[in-house]
Amino acid sequence: MRVVTDIALGAHLRGSTHPESPDRVERVASMLREQPGITVVEEDVEADVATLRLVHPQRYIDLVARECEEAEGFRDLSTGDVLVDANSFSVARRAAGSALRACEWTQGDGAPSFALVRPPGHHAEPARGMGFCIFNNVGVVARSIHARTGARVAILDIDYHHGNGTQALVGEGISYISSHAWPAYPGTGGPGEQARTASGDVLINLPIDPRGISTEGFVALWERVAAFVERNVRPEAIVVSAGFDYVRGDPVGDLGVERSAAGGLARIFAGLAGRLGAPLLYVLEGGYDVENVTASILEIAAVHDLGTADASGAAAGAIPASLQRILDRVEGDLSGA
Repeated sequence: MRVVTDIALGAHLRGSTHPESPDRVERVASMLREQPGITVVEEDVEADVATLRLVHPQRYIDLVARECEEAEGFRDLSTGDVLVDANSFSVARRAAGSALRACEWTQGDGAPSFALVRPPGHHAEPARGMGFCIFNNVGVVARSIHARTGARVAILDIDYHHGNGTQALVGEGISYISSHAWPAYPGTGGPGEQARTASGDVLINLPIDPRGISTEGFVALWERVAAFVERNVRPEAIVVSAGFDYVRGDPVGDLGVERSAAGGLARIFAGLAGRLGAPLLYVLEGGYDVENVTASILEIAAVHDLGTADASGAAAGAIPASLQRILDRVEGDLSGA
């Protein structure tokens, strides 16, 4: 599997004790390079401002640039809980740039890519950075795909936390489906936040009890979601917000789910993408245990390298009853005509 990253991404917050550390790309990339079947591609590209403006207004981009330039040591971005330093604006542009370049690779040869980037992005709203996120990497990719090709894009978010910033982008060719701990940070994505837009795009939130979910239940949940997406959304491109802070032992999240879940999810996503003929891209979000992140990416890579696109084998009955009820309502209320 192809993993796309940028060595310069380690410059953000180097020397701090923040959990969103350079190790999340540097150590992970180093361990991945040692594994057979993994090709680590190092890019050197900043997303241009015109592309960032597909999601973020110029005034916000200017604010980030100014506050990072003025930073002496580490400081919080004025819009929210994002620690930045003098390198953060450039690094955030590079994170979005690497995700865009990974998308280009995938659209070029049809093979899935994994964008190993930081800072993460799914909490970044159009005019507000928060939750460790500066620019919304998956949002920039999805809007870029739609702007260039007109393709409908589904963003599938498996992170422990709800992607409030990505949810804000739903519509105009962008659908968003998220499973997440609720009411954990940021407190959005509750059971009543479901919608289908006039253009046929969907918003689906699957709030999980923060006390956890079984590995089988987590995988089975996404298998049922994929069936709905295939029948009722039929995206022409799929972007996965691949946050691994749901994995047991993560210091920031932890839903008690085993690392092996990433392989089950990859089988589901590969099957969905294959049946729809849609390019498939993974973009790192959260995940603050380096070994968990590395192992999860390897689980995904093994599935794609072997061409294993089939049912996960997870029993639908393992889905918690509260989530089954939400899915029942979604299937009744949001199905296409």
